[in-house]
Amino acid sequence: MATEGEKGQVKLLGTTLCPFAVRVRIALALKGIDYEFSQESMHPKSELLVKSNPVHKKIPVLIDNGKPVCESMIIVQYIEEAWGNKAPNLMPEDPYDRAIARFWAAFVDDKLFPCLRGVFTGQGEQLQKAVEDSVTNFLLIEEALRTNHCFARKAYFGGDQIGLTDIALGGLSAFIKGLEKATDSVLIDPEKMPLLSAWTDRFCKSDGVREVMPDPAKQAEFISTGRASMISPPTSN
Repeated sequence: MATEGEKGQVKLLGTTLCPFAVRVRIALALKGIDYEFSQESMHPKSELLVKSNPVHKKIPVLIDNGKPVCESMIIVQYIEEAWGNKAPNLMPEDPYDRAIARFWAAFVDDKLFPCLRGVFTGQGEQLQKAVEDSVTNFLLIEEALRTNHCFARKAYFGGDQIGLTDIALGGLSAFIKGLEKATDSVLIDPEKMPLLSAWTDRFCKSDGVREVMPDPAKQAEFISTGRASMISPPTSN
């Protein structure tokens, strides 16, 4: 089992506005792991990034003692397993609860994020359809917060503390808020989704989260610039 990393031993390749890098930064912060953050330009991609992730050539990449780990949620689970002796636990101990956490983390990446991507790139009717599809998925998460025994009446998806599903969804929070501002749309309606809205506020103000969460105004500016020039949005990683 790994011990707490020192700068130079643990390095994260990413950007401050990348929601997937934010996921990893949250996990590292919650675990109290010291690391070096390498701000990637992406245009052009650094030699280290291409070498560390030769298949996808995407951020984030965690390099632990020279060994690269790719894909944000794989990295988060790696952090939990490699530094499992450090609180908090990012995964439930119960096998069923762990499966539920993984299910909803996958739901965020497989069902929700493609819709958010459509909001980023969409115009006119395509934008409206992407917003509607995003809202449909957010309503499913709202219902899970209300009825699923793993989540109902708890502060976080992880219970009393932030867990895997919180990081999967919460890492996208600034990106979601930026999308709302840049497209003048409502994705998380406090009236229709009171539990999800309250969870979002609580999560973003949590220790270990607020320190690494991007400024929504800067995120919105980045999204507006990207939509104007049709720069590729962040891809699920």
